Amino acid sequence: MAPLRPVSAEEIESLAIGAWILGTGGGGSPYLALLNMRALYRQGAVVSLIDPLDLADDDLVAVVSNMGAPLVGQERLTDPRTIASAVTMMEEYLGRRFRAIMSLEIGGGNAIQPFMAAALLDRPVVDADCMGRAFPEAQMTSFAIHDLCMYPLMLVDVRDNAVVVARAASWKWMERLSRTACVAVGSIAATCKAPRTGKEVRECGILYSTSKAIRLGQTVQAARRAHRDPIEAIIEAERGQLLFTGKIADVSRRATEGFLRGTARIDGLGDCRGQRFELAFQNEFAVGWLDGAPRVMTPDLICVMDTVSGEAIGTETLRYGQRVSVVVLPAPTILLTPKGLEHVGPRAFGYDLEFKSVFA
Repeated sequence: MAPLRPVSAEEIESLAIGAWILGTGGGGSPYLALLNMRALYRQGAVVSLIDPLDLADDDLVAVVSNMGAPLVGQERLTDPRTIASAVTMMEEYLGRRFRAIMSLEIGGGNAIQPFMAAALLDRPVVDADCMGRAFPEAQMTSFAIHDLCMYPLMLVDVRDNAVVVARAASWKWMERLSRTACVAVGSIAATCKAPRTGKEVRECGILYSTSKAIRLGQTVQAARRAHRDPIEAIIEAERGQLLFTGKIADVSRRATEGFLRGTARIDGLGDCRGQRFELAFQNEFAVGWLDGAPRVMTPDLICVMDTVSGEAIGTETLRYGQRVSVVVLPAPTILLTPKGLEHVGPRAFGYDLEFKSVFA
């Protein structure tokens, strides 16, 4: 048996902070999922992490996430039983048991979804995901970039509705079919994606991203305790860059087709006084313009953070008057390949821009 590493209650707190930063504005606020995990841990649950390299080739892994518009996720509370039932219903459909559960994306609340399912189902969580951040659509994963099979998919809501997408002609079709079902149940649902083998996870996943999120959260917590600047600490720990500091001057957003889309304008403060930064988002921040010129774009991680606390700010929690810092962190290598950019570069989001990394 592969050794499992128990995850402490403190590490779950760190995970929530780190995943919210890696969420690049999306993945849903981790706060409600964190409250659920605190309750589960108080009741005696302890979730373990399994190293992806310790999975057997034919082990079956459940890939889970909430799907929908982050704004709706704030209003309809998270229940661990919904994500757990997506896993068990997929097992019934396949006639096979999952060895472990993993996150679709390490961003925001979706980093904690597998922990909620794991706590109820007594399985380990794989230390990996398939985005290394958060993205809004099904085809924006390392599994899609590797052309793995995209079906079946199980979608479950809080009312006991369940939809199976048995086949899809392509990853884009899978996105379209599952998104339509998601909108029909109120623009938020728990999903168990196409099952993955241990071999597929090892070869095509983004490994050790859960530990990375925990580490990132611990960096912020340590900086706060030492009264250091948490933004500086993150930039140092993750080799990031500070792009802009200012005050949110305007936000426009709308929930449409199961996404949260919109723009935010930031007026510069301090060294950036007199400058303006604009951000466009589709669940996550996709492109940033400095004084009208493109300055940063997906898949580089665009993170908007509270300048004082270092707390990440989601696209659904942006507010007029917030003092914010725009930080960019490096993307996982696979997203930067020509094939990766087809799936997650600016053109995949409808921006006619040639990808240029801040780190190039």
